[in-house]
Amino acid sequence: MAGGNERSMKALKEVWRRAENSLCADCGKPDPEWASSTLGVFICLSCSGIHRNIPSISKVKSLKMDHWDDAQVQFLAKHGNAVTKATYEAHIPIYYYQPTYNDCQVLREQWIRAKYERKEFTEPGKHLPYSDGVKEGILWKRGRDNGQFLPRKFLLSEREGCLKYFTKQDAKEPKMNVKIDVINATFQPVKIGNPNGLQITYLKDNKTRNIFVYHESGKEVVDWFNAIRSVQFHYLKVAFPIASDNEIKNRLTRKFLKEGYMEKTGPKQREAFKKRWFTLDHRRLMYFKDPLDAFAKGEVFVGSRDNGYSVQKGLPPGTQGNFSWHYGLTIVTPDREYLFTCETETDQLDWIAAFTSVINQAMTPQEYASKCLDAVSFPS
Repeated sequence: MAGGNERSMKALKEVWRRAENSLCADCGKPDPEWASSTLGVFICLSCSGIHRNIPSISKVKSLKMDHWDDAQVQFLAKHGNAVTKATYEAHIPIYYYQPTYNDCQVLREQWIRAKYERKEFTEPGKHLPYSDGVKEGILWKRGRDNGQFLPRKFLLSEREGCLKYFTKQDAKEPKMNVKIDVINATFQPVKIGNPNGLQITYLKDNKTRNIFVYHESGKEVVDWFNAIRSVQFHYLKVAFPIASDNEIKNRLTRKFLKEGYMEKTGPKQREAFKKRWFTLDHRRLMYFKDPLDAFAKGEVFVGSRDNGYSVQKGLPPGTQGNFSWHYGLTIVTPDREYLFTCETETDQLDWIAAFTSVINQAMTPQEYASKCLDAVSFPS
C-alpha cells in the first residue's frame, strides 16, 4: 500500500512539473498547488475556492496535502492545462477580457464559470450574451450629488456607437449619451463598496466624468463589461481598418495605472498641502476631494521624457507649504512643477514607478492632439 502511494506521488509530481502546468490554468499565477480531479487543470489557491463553489463541475484537491489515487493521477497526466484549455478556451472572442490573478473576484469567478460551467468558448459561433451589439438593462447607479445608488436603465448600441442611460424606465430622452470610443470601464469593488462595482468613465468637454454602477448579479455586470469591449472593438475595426485585431484589442478598456491618496499644494507652492485622491489614467493625472466624485477637481497631462517631463524623488529645496506627510515627489513639466507628498515610502516609490512608466513611453499622434486640447490643470 505504501509503495502504491509513493508511486502515485512520484507520478503526480512528474505531471505537476510539466511546463504547461507551472501557471494556474485560470489566472496565470505561478506555482499552482491545487488541481481539479474532474477537469484535469492545475490551479492556484484563490481559483480553487471558486472551483469549490461549482462542485457539480469541479472537484479540487491539494497537490501537497491530499491523497491522489492512480486513476486520478492518470487523468491529470492525460489532460493537464494545455489539453483542457484547448477544449474550454477554443473560441474566446478577441475582445473578451481574460482576467489574471491581479483582477478582482467577480471577474475571475465569471471567467471560470464561463469556461467550465456555461462552456461559452467550446464551440465556434456560439451565441454569447455580450456579442449582440446591443445590450439593455438596469444597473444601480450612484447619484452624482447625493451618493445614493438608484436603478437606472442603460442602453448600449453598436449601431449608434454609444452608451446611454435614462433616469426613468419610460424616459424618451437619455440623461447621458456618450460615444463608445471615449468610454472606459474598470472594476472598482473596494472603492465603490460592492463586489460587483464598475466604474465607467468618459470624456466630456475634454474633462473626465465618472459614473459608478453595480448589479446584484456578478454574471450580469461582467456581461456588461464585455459588451462594452465588444462594441468598442467593432467600432474601432471600422474606424481603423488597417489595424490588426491585437492592436485594436490593446485599445479597449484599461485599468488605471495607479490610484490613492497624496497631498498636493497649489501652483505658487506656498499653500498648505491638502490630502486628495489621485488617479493616473495613462497620461491623465486627476485629483478628487472624494474617490467617488463625478468630476475631478483638476487634471494634468503627463507627457514623455522627450518632451520635457520627468519625475523626481523629494521636493525642491526650500518648499514652503506645510505638509503632514514627508515622502515627497515632484512632477516636472515644460510649464511648471507639481509637488506631492505620500504617507509612506512604499506609496512614494509606487507613484514614482507609475509616473516613470508613462514618461518613458513615446507619445502617439493622438496623445499630442489630446495635449493640445487639454487646457485643464491643477488649481490651488
